[in-house]
Amino acid sequence: MGLRAGIKAEGLEEGRDVKFDVRSTGADEGKVAPLAAALARENPDVIVAIGEKETRAAQAAAPETPVVFIQVPDPVGIGLVTSVARPGGHVTGVADLRTDLVPKRLELAKELMPNLRRLLVVYDVQDPASAAAARTAQETAPNLKLKVVVRAVRTQEEAVRELKTASARDVLLAPATMNLNIMELILNLNLYVVAPAIFSSSFWVQAGGVASYGVDNYAEAVQAARLVAKILRGARPADLPVEGINKLELAINRKTLQAFGVTMPAALAVRADRVFEGIGK
Repeated sequence: MGLRAGIKAEGLEEGRDVKFDVRSTGADEGKVAPLAAALARENPDVIVAIGEKETRAAQAAAPETPVVFIQVPDPVGIGLVTSVARPGGHVTGVADLRTDLVPKRLELAKELMPNLRRLLVVYDVQDPASAAAARTAQETAPNLKLKVVVRAVRTQEEAVRELKTASARDVLLAPATMNLNIMELILNLNLYVVAPAIFSSSFWVQAGGVASYGVDNYAEAVQAARLVAKILRGARPADLPVEGINKLELAINRKTLQAFGVTMPAALAVRADRVFEGIGK
C-alpha cells in the first residue's frame, strides 16, 4: 500500500510512531457514513479518505480531525477546500487531475484505434467530477471526429442498460470516480472486449481495460503520506496547500488490444510506462 510505504519513507515506523486502522466500504456506498462515524469514535489523529464521498463523510463525522484526501479530481470546484494554496478548515490532500486529462485519454484512444467513431460516457448524475469530465469529452471529441453520447444515470441498473449499448466501433470512457461502481461494471460485464475501455488509472488496465493515462494510485498514496507526516508533526491542514499529482503514467494492455485485432503502435510502445500482457500480468 502506497500510504504505508510513504509513511515509512518519512521516517515513521508502524507500531512505534503510527497505527493504521483501515476501514473499507467494500464498494457499498451505504457503508461510507457509518464507517466514517465508527472511525471518528476512535479519535484518530488523521483520517485519510479515498474519494469525494469518503472525504465528506469524514468531515461530517469528525469535524475537528485533520483529513487528507486522495482520488479527488477537483477539490476546489466541488467545495472540499477554499483554495489550492490555502485549503482552510481541516482538509487538504492530493488532487489527481482525472478530469483535466480527459483530452489526452481521447487522443490515446484514437491513436490506438483510429477507426473509432463514437464515445460513450456513462456516469452518476450526482457525481460533479464525472459530469465535468463528460463536458470536457464533449468539447474535445469533435476535434477527433468522435461522436459523443453522454448518459447520466442514477442507479447501477440504469448504468448497466446504457453500458450495454456499446459496440465495437465505440470507445468507453470510464468515469472520473468510483460512484455506482461503473468502472467495475465495465469489467464485470466483459464490456472491455466489446468496446475499448479507456481509464484514468493503470489498475483498471491490468484488470482488462485497453489503456489508461493518468494517476499512479500507489504514487498518489505515497505523496499523500508526506502530508500525513507533516500533520502528525504539528502542521495544520489549513496551512498545507493541496498538491497536484506528481506522477502520471501511460498504461496499455497488449492482450486486450490484440483482441480487437490491433497491434500496439511502436511509438506508443516506447512511450508507455506499463504494458500488461493480459489480466493481472
